[in-house]
Amino acid sequence: MGILTRFRDIMSANINALLDKCEDPAKMIDEYMRQVTEQLAEVKAETAGVMAEEKRTKRLVDENNENVTKYDGLARKALSAGNENDAKVFLEKKQEYVKNGIELQKAYEVAHENATKMREMHDKLTNDVKELEQRRQNVKSKVAVAKTQEKLNKVASSMNDASDSMKAFEKMEQKADAMLDRANSMAELEAQSTDEVEDLEAKYNSVSTSVEDELQKMKKEMGL
Repeated sequence: MGILTRFRDIMSANINALLDKCEDPAKMIDEYMRQVTEQLAEVKAETAGVMAEEKRTKRLVDENNENVTKYDGLARKALSAGNENDAKVFLEKKQEYVKNGIELQKAYEVAHENATKMREMHDKLTNDVKELEQRRQNVKSKVAVAKTQEKLNKVASSMNDASDSMKAFEKMEQKADAMLDRANSMAELEAQSTDEVEDLEAKYNSVSTSVEDELQKMKKEMGL
């Protein structure tokens, strides 16, 4: 029964280790199930050995009972033939097997009880492992969903960051537009100022030219 104690201790130790190191439950529970499965294989081998011992002791009991029946029959045949001494020899042999059968029956009963208990424990452990396997799948499914949710959260966060970047970009565009409008306005004002001066220059240049022309004409008329 030592294997059952070891199996129980390993299961307990492994589940505690799993809880202590739950950084990646999916991977860790796979490793845990691998160890439990290996231990269950040992339990099966141990159970098979106990059941084999039960079969062996049962076979010995059956063979011994057959010998008791055989020598009982031979004794009866000897008596029927009038050979009392031969009958006594057969009966003595029969008694040896009867006596031996008592011990064999005790051994078989113990082996049968051990095999029954071992089989019950084996079946329970097998069912427990099946349940753990189902729970393992549930854990892995939950981990997968959690990882997917984490990815979605990261995508959502990235979208928020992108949205903030777009807003910042829009502000930069607005600032650039404002700067461009200001520059264009300054250029327009400067252009207007330059045109006004040029107009005045043209005006006065035009006046100066007219006076000079008229003066020359007047001098010519006066013979000067």
